[in-house]
Amino acid sequence: MGDDARSTTIKLATEPLAHLGKDGRGHLLIDHLHDVGDLAEKFGAVFGAGAHARLAGRWHDLGKYGAEFQVRIRTENGFEAHIEPEDVETSGQKDHSSAGAVLAAGRGAGHLAFAIAGHHAGLPNRSDLKQRLEHKKTKLDEAIKGGATAELRAEAVPALPPRFIEKGLSRAEHDGRARRLEFWTRMVFSALCDADFLDTERFYDSSRSEGRAVDVPLKTLSDALDGHLTTLETKARTLGATEVDRVRQEVREACLDAAEMSPGLFTLTVPTGGGKTLASMAFALRHARVHGLDRVIVVIPYTSIIEQNADVYREAFGPTLRDAVIEHHSATDPRSETALNRLASENWDAPVVVTTTAQLFDSMFANRPGRCRKLHRLARSVIVLDEAQTLPPALLPSILDGLQTLTDDFGSSVVLCTATQPALGHREALPCGLSGTREIVPSGINAFGRLRRVEVTWPSEPRLATTWESLSAEIARELDVLAIVHQRKDARELCAAVDALTATTATLHLSALMCPEHRSKVLKDIKSLREKKIAVRLISTQLVEAGVNLDFPVVYRALAGMDAMAQAAGRCNREGRMVDRLGSLRLFRAPSPPPMGVLRSALDVTLGMLTGEAPPDLFAPETYERYFKRLYHSLQVTRDPKGLQAMRETLRFKDLAEAFEFIDDSWSAPVVVPYGESAHWVKELEAYGPSRLRMRRLQRFMVSVPRRVREKWISSGRARWTGGLAVDTVAVVSDLFSGAYDGDRFGLDVARLSEGVADAELLVV
Repeated sequence: MGDDARSTTIKLATEPLAHLGKDGRGHLLIDHLHDVGDLAEKFGAVFGAGAHARLAGRWHDLGKYGAEFQVRIRTENGFEAHIEPEDVETSGQKDHSSAGAVLAAGRGAGHLAFAIAGHHAGLPNRSDLKQRLEHKKTKLDEAIKGGATAELRAEAVPALPPRFIEKGLSRAEHDGRARRLEFWTRMVFSALCDADFLDTERFYDSSRSEGRAVDVPLKTLSDALDGHLTTLETKARTLGATEVDRVRQEVREACLDAAEMSPGLFTLTVPTGGGKTLASMAFALRHARVHGLDRVIVVIPYTSIIEQNADVYREAFGPTLRDAVIEHHSATDPRSETALNRLASENWDAPVVVTTTAQLFDSMFANRPGRCRKLHRLARSVIVLDEAQTLPPALLPSILDGLQTLTDDFGSSVVLCTATQPALGHREALPCGLSGTREIVPSGINAFGRLRRVEVTWPSEPRLATTWESLSAEIARELDVLAIVHQRKDARELCAAVDALTATTATLHLSALMCPEHRSKVLKDIKSLREKKIAVRLISTQLVEAGVNLDFPVVYRALAGMDAMAQAAGRCNREGRMVDRLGSLRLFRAPSPPPMGVLRSALDVTLGMLTGEAPPDLFAPETYERYFKRLYHSLQVTRDPKGLQAMRETLRFKDLAEAFEFIDDSWSAPVVVPYGESAHWVKELEAYGPSRLRMRRLQRFMVSVPRRVREKWISSGRARWTGGLAVDTVAVVSDLFSGAYDGDRFGLDVARLSEGVADAELLVV
């Protein structure tokens, strides 16, 4: 044995370890602390917290110096040996975070104590952390006895930024500062967790870094997008540019001009069909280049159409730059935070991220390490909130406050992008609103006036429901038509009714009971039929109303909120190529109402605006100012019914994470369905465990159903948990029930999969 090998063997036997692989490889604790500290410093430096994050990295695993923990690592050597349980405060098992937290608190760095104490078990409430540190004082003594050097413990604690220590504040200013400190602490926590997970991953299995750290300069992407848009504009002129084409070009030019403005809050108000998907990306990339920002994060309201937008960007950037774009659905977050699942959790290390509003905001107010590790990527980024009008009103106080903080404290820019701009500015009607927003597209372009390409037919009796029978008869008489209904079961029922009347032509169907890969195929089929000038009859839920480039001469839309109907209008005569007539948007009262909650309230506000008044102008921005004021008033938006802001002000991280629920958790239960290559990626997951690449691929084959329904499927063997070593990573429809997925048309047949299961009323709507 050579001297170097002998020296390494002696170190592994005698020096404290952070990790020990089953193959006998050791990860020296001092190396882990320094490497995590260095990487966390790099992440934290982006928002002025490099020294804080560095110290959190140096101290986060001090407890591993304890003799008891070193015995555990050497006897339980393996991936899970060092993972603390959620109840570490009371159980004491595997507790290696308390020592560093005790040291940080004793040195006056309470914000670091939160981050260190939570880097496995999650950010705690302040009262729980205080109690834990009182009970765990001896953990630091054990670490010192085990070899935590005086030099390591004596590193200087940096001062908090001045904005957190200024005196003489009013009560409102004090509360606002408390919330900013809460968010800043969360961002330091994020930098620590990501650095810790990356260094741990590097030790255990560097191959798990697949799909990570795409290094494509934003300038390269910006140039590629500019070239793509120029090609589209040249093609439009060759074919004979329409007014729609001209407006899109002017909108794009306005976005590029506005990119020079200083970072902050922006609105991008463009009619549906006005090209805002690519124009907003053009703004974001140019703005990031001009101001040295790091990435673009596009946030989309519906999981069902996230892949459409991502594909639009990939096509624009070209085949060699496809990997610069990642998609991140809420559905791909593993069910539990095992060690493998933590390392597989997404960290947004790409120049362009396309994600959902649920993923963004649930993460911004989460406390779990896997959920929070990506948050530091929000700093100095351009965040494009597509369809901003869909933000849930009950959560607006926290959401808007968080967005304001990102721009004020973290150097980010936020773009509220929509055709139906909600009333989110700070004013008497919405005191929690945003301050300092700037509109990107000047009013002189007159985009709304120039893009009036649809005639709207309102129902003569808005409160009188039509029937599926009469509606299907109307639709059957049209060859090229889109009908949009409220619920998934409505789409299937209406589709079947139209089928009965149109035996010679198939009616296509889209709903969220079809997995993303399946929906993408249908949209490609529609595009192919359009290129062949073949008429298309399509029945869909509202998932086609954002980020889906469809164009029909006739659109039927169930009465809903004003914003939803305007989105439907954007699928009608979208390209403005109907020279002899306008497109036709025909509104009707559906037999079944929208689901309870905001969608039902939105319909009620619309019906109120149709009572005793002339029908509103769906293409006038002032319509939405009036509509959203009424909607927010009806929902009592400013009340913050769950008291989320108070939780933030008192640093109740755990309580906040449990209370902040962007989407009703009972509806956020994904299941992998048997379609396309899903079986291949399930086998990969089972053979090798979760990784970012495998989770990214699997999200293309997931359908969300009510949690209680999925639980019944699992208990009855219709679905099963899987994930290789991390067995409960994702739920998969069992092979014996694969026939419950109709890959030719309707997607997941919930009724068929639920046959024989009690409580049939739980079926998905």
